[in-house]
Amino acid sequence: MSTTNTSFFERTGIPRSLLWGYIGIMIFMMGDGIEQGWLSPYLVDHGLSIQESATLFTAYGITIAISAWFSGVLAEGYGVRRTMLAGLLLYLLGTAGFTGYGMRELNYPVMLITYALRGFGYPLFAYSFLVRIAYSSQQKQLGRAVGWFWFVFTGGLNVLGAYYSSWAITRFGHLNTLWTSVFWALLGAFFALVVSRRNDAQQRASAGSKMQELIKGLTIVREEPKVLLGGIVRIINTTAQFAFPVFLPMYMARHRFDTTQWLQIWGTIFTANIIFNLIFGFVGDRLGWRNTIMWFGGVGCAASTLLFYYSPQIWADNFGMVMTAGILWGAFLAGYVPLTALVPSLVKKDKGAAMAILNLGAGLPVFVGPAIVGLFIGSIGEEGVIWILAILYVISALLTRFITLPDNAKTLHHHTVRTLEHS
Repeated sequence: MSTTNTSFFERTGIPRSLLWGYIGIMIFMMGDGIEQGWLSPYLVDHGLSIQESATLFTAYGITIAISAWFSGVLAEGYGVRRTMLAGLLLYLLGTAGFTGYGMRELNYPVMLITYALRGFGYPLFAYSFLVRIAYSSQQKQLGRAVGWFWFVFTGGLNVLGAYYSSWAITRFGHLNTLWTSVFWALLGAFFALVVSRRNDAQQRASAGSKMQELIKGLTIVREEPKVLLGGIVRIINTTAQFAFPVFLPMYMARHRFDTTQWLQIWGTIFTANIIFNLIFGFVGDRLGWRNTIMWFGGVGCAASTLLFYYSPQIWADNFGMVMTAGILWGAFLAGYVPLTALVPSLVKKDKGAAMAILNLGAGLPVFVGPAIVGLFIGSIGEEGVIWILAILYVISALLTRFITLPDNAKTLHHHTVRTLEHS
């Protein structure tokens, strides 16, 4: 039995000692994703303008970006468990203030402060776990181990969170559903911090040396500008993902798709996305990283973004066709997966610094997306915002054309991180 279990975990790439940690991350992120699909229309229905809603999400995204940038530093300097616990506490404090006072009283200043505080939570909790994965995984399995992290991360945040909330808001109401996120966060933390208990004293590096690495993550873009291009492409990758929930639920409602149907669409989109995250990792190795990012990611997302927006107008009341258009967008969104292999391969050393730029690029869309909506929806409307997002995807394809490897290799087959995050 033991041999069978060991071989199973070796084949899947999940460090056996961290199995419950992966489960905890998925449950925690499910709690964090509960309100993503319905919060904006709820607030607008209760008197906020769409610009105010966009500003709220922008403030939330700023703290997420900051927290994502520092999560690795704190995990290395102070330990993974302490950093994850800090993230849990900030998440709980922010949720309690936002739900218990901000939303209940519709006090906008309080909502801004507490939702921003909540944003510090999940990067410290979830991204710190990546440090533990790096220490616990064999080198030959690290790509798969990290790939599984992004699988449970996205599966919890965008899939389980959406499906659960589509069920819960009809039974508990919106505010009570948001309160249940506390339960899921605590349950996830129980699995990740208690059941998956591990002494991480050996995982603490010098805080000073790690801070130097963080600074290197800023200076490397001057030494290798292609890394900066990769960071910009990474920002564009998921900007629409965080812009859509700010205004598309209201747009869909005007075309007779209610909140529950929208949440089902959103959850299915990211079910497809996490599947294609795995597929495009292999496609990238066969067709080339740049080719995959340019054509499937950039061009594919540009076309499918427009198709998704216009689908309720083209196929009125046809839930299946709108769902299909959304699935196409979610699938092409995964076309950017090889970016995580391409960018670190641009440098022979300081690969951690190159990854820091990608991590920052992963955090920034959380506020860039809502900021685009807030800045432009009042002047050019929803349709104009959609075209901005589509054009950004085309720009990302053009930028990727210039992210060439030193030897102009089309692809690499060794030490490749195939299936990394997408959120």
